[in-house]
Amino acid sequence: GDRYILNGTKFWITNGPDADVLVVYAKTDPKAGPKGITAFIVEKGMKGFTTSPKLDKLGMRGSNTCELVFEDCEVPAENVLGQEGKGVYVLMSGLDLERLVLAGGPLGLMQACLDTTLPYVHTRKQFGTRIGEFQLLQAKVADMYTKLSASRAYVYAVGRACDQGHISNKDCAGVILYSAERATECALDAIQCLGGNGYINDYPTGRYLRDAKLYEIGAGTSEIRRMLIGKEEVECYMRTCYFSLDILLSFPIVCCRTRIQQGALKGQPSFG
Repeated sequence: GDRYILNGTKFWITNGPDADVLVVYAKTDPKAGPKGITAFIVEKGMKGFTTSPKLDKLGMRGSNTCELVFEDCEVPAENVLGQEGKGVYVLMSGLDLERLVLAGGPLGLMQACLDTTLPYVHTRKQFGTRIGEFQLLQAKVADMYTKLSASRAYVYAVGRACDQGHISNKDCAGVILYSAERATECALDAIQCLGGNGYINDYPTGRYLRDAKLYEIGAGTSEIRRMLIGKEEVECYMRTCYFSLDILLSFPIVCCRTRIQQGALKGQPSFG
């Protein structure tokens, strides 16, 4: 026909309550597995499409999240994104870049941790001394700085490679894996540097921690990212080993043929 009827729910939709246009993935052929998933463009106001109340989240409260509800929602056939049954291709085509773009969030959080911590340890005094002069506090600042610098360098390097058309699954997963976990660590260090003040909501360090944690969960958890990177590394090593073995096995044959050809050119008897 000229339309599809969608039924079901989609959970954890970022900006769901506010979006006017959404990309929705639905099974158009349940028996075909991943090859039976189609991507649709769904617009707010379509008959049968509603959103549930926004979720009360731990962090990232500036970005509303909700559940999408489809009850006999009619979607015109012209709203198919890509081709029917090719929804997984649409999804995966943008997932690597999504992870890379999201990795910028932890960079901002780590910078915010430093921006909050440095003025505090410079002005806060204990035992008549600025706490920023204590070596243990300086060590935490050093850790935050190096984690931010390493993460920023990694994100920029992968971003530059992607701009040049060299998109790496494992590195796009790697930048969000590394920077997200470092951001959580920096937020904890910032709280520790502020002491009791870091634990109250009068200071933003608690929010940094709550926001940072989402980056270890959204767009694939840290566990999924590790699995992807490890699997690709092992497979890459195996391909390299097999390729090297093929070269080694063919090498004696190449040498033999070379000697035969050289012998024939010199008028010497050749064998083989």
